[in-house]
Amino acid sequence: MNFTTFPQLTTERTTLRQLEKSDNRAILFLRSDEVVNKYVRRPRAESLAEADAFIDKIKTFVSNNESVYWCIALKETNEMIGSISLWKFSEDKKVAEVGYDLHPKFHGKGIMNEALCCVLNFGFTELQLDKIEACTHKENQASKKLLLKNKFCLMENREDKENSDGAIFEIERKSYTNT
Repeated sequence: MNFTTFPQLTTERTTLRQLEKSDNRAILFLRSDEVVNKYVRRPRAESLAEADAFIDKIKTFVSNNESVYWCIALKETNEMIGSISLWKFSEDKKVAEVGYDLHPKFHGKGIMNEALCCVLNFGFTELQLDKIEACTHKENQASKKLLLKNKFCLMENREDKENSDGAIFEIERKSYTNT
């Protein structure tokens, strides 16, 4: 794993690109909006300075090959409308967790499905991951539907140690098909 040359990806309607300082207003929105954060346990961003600090933290993680974090940007405008990442890599770099968020005005339009399909393909073909996990809130029906649509399986026997309201899903490379 080496993200020195950032892996920019494309979908039908979006570019999955590297996070930039100019994305700070979008980051502030995504990390403070009530709808986006309804099911997420994380500190709410209160200022552009906090958004800038988050961007710096992400850039450090990426440069240290600890995670890869993509802005989901509309092809037409390059405007950041969400994010998707692979992170929490296992020690042997064979398992990672996917995380994502999206501006509410783009919910229900299939954009996150495009991004997730693209990132799954990258994870399994480029990074040669054996498994990708996702942790979501038990009541987040949209996220659960997205994961099931992409052939993730609910791991009923596993508990999310960081969130008692969480549900863990996973997909293995052997059951992944690029559709």
